[in-house]
Amino acid sequence: MSERRKVLEQFELQKDFMQQTVAANIEKYRKGDAAVTLTDETGAPVANADIRVNQTGHEFRFGANLFMLDEMETPEKNEKYKQIFAGTFNMATLPFYWSATEPEEGKHRLEIGSERMYRRPPIDLCLAFCEEHGIEPREHGLAYEQWAPEWLYGADIPTTKAALENRFRELSKRYAHRIPTIEVTNEMYWKNGRTAFYDSPDYVAWCFKLAEKYFPNNELVVNETTRFTWEGCARPTDPYYSYVESSILKGARIDAIGMQFHGFLKRENEYEGTRQRYDPKEVYRHMDLYAQLADRLQVTEVTFPAYSWTDEDEQIQAELLENMYSIWFSHPNMEQIIYWNLVDGYAHLWRVDEETLRKSLGNMTIGENYYHGGLFRHDFTPKPAWFKLKQLLEKTWHTEEALCTDQNGRIRFRGFYGDYEAVLPDGRKANFKLSSKDDNKLTLTLG
Repeated sequence: MSERRKVLEQFELQKDFMQQTVAANIEKYRKGDAAVTLTDETGAPVANADIRVNQTGHEFRFGANLFMLDEMETPEKNEKYKQIFAGTFNMATLPFYWSATEPEEGKHRLEIGSERMYRRPPIDLCLAFCEEHGIEPREHGLAYEQWAPEWLYGADIPTTKAALENRFRELSKRYAHRIPTIEVTNEMYWKNGRTAFYDSPDYVAWCFKLAEKYFPNNELVVNETTRFTWEGCARPTDPYYSYVESSILKGARIDAIGMQFHGFLKRENEYEGTRQRYDPKEVYRHMDLYAQLADRLQVTEVTFPAYSWTDEDEQIQAELLENMYSIWFSHPNMEQIIYWNLVDGYAHLWRVDEETLRKSLGNMTIGENYYHGGLFRHDFTPKPAWFKLKQLLEKTWHTEEALCTDQNGRIRFRGFYGDYEAVLPDGRKANFKLSSKDDNKLTLTLG
């Protein structure tokens, strides 16, 4: 075993847990039994009829951030980015950073055609793309102190609260009916805030109460970094658990717990730094802990490092993705997994060719470029991790059946929750859903 492959040892040592708990829970919680009755135009059941059912989409949300929409250095790369995104994901994280959406007080940068800002495409452009391709948008950074606009720096508490209320009000009018998931607060671990309000013990609770006022019908989410989410003791005394619980006790309506998972460790520190993160039982303990606070969990930002474009490093990245996605997907309370940056070289560098990027890597100690955390290389060639993700979504966690109705015109099958297309005996296609929230007793009609 090579030195770097040791990072995977927990999955091998806990092979029984991966098979008995993870695989079993995917079967138990991500699939359901369907009973579909085929009738003719009179309502009579049609017996001995062949029907093919094919899953066309997942109920579970798999996504990535959409920060590089029309931000690449060539039209060809922009088009490739769109094709990849639309052909794979059913969720996209949109950049609602305050410094990008309102860089000058009262002047909003939201509409298509707004002044360009790198990795911050206008929200309306992102929404148009999502709605065109049936992708669910996800808001990111509603009250994110580290991206407060410069015009608010140093503001006192009343001024900051008034500005936040204006922001929530304006964004709710424009987007509350179009974006189901609202990430209210993000990353409360920063030592230095931009405003005086950041130091208030009621910051999180106040923001969530305000969000409930302006986004009453949306899912309200809290989000936190990898270290605070996964590296505690998995007890209620962990800092993230404590401040979420405290906010709930103060009246905050927190519907879902966001849990980042970035592999931002230097290569030489990777093994020691991931013994807990890559321990399947520990990951489960943390998910079980936060499920006590909210029924819904979300892995909101994911980066698996490759560290280089060598075959071994990229294969290890793929194996990390397969194992961790399987663990998360198996937990009954998890509902979303969002990979972060799709392509290497665009988190901190812009308009660089591959040669320039390679030269720059030797001097970098932080950032996506150093970690090679994308699923595609800078030249848009796919990595093994990309093929592994596609295999999971389109084959491993996919249902396709050829069935024949019984004497009562019924077919029964067990499949992954999501959207389906049925090809009926007359050649017509019918769409239906297999849902974790329904009894999945359906009727399809010929003619």
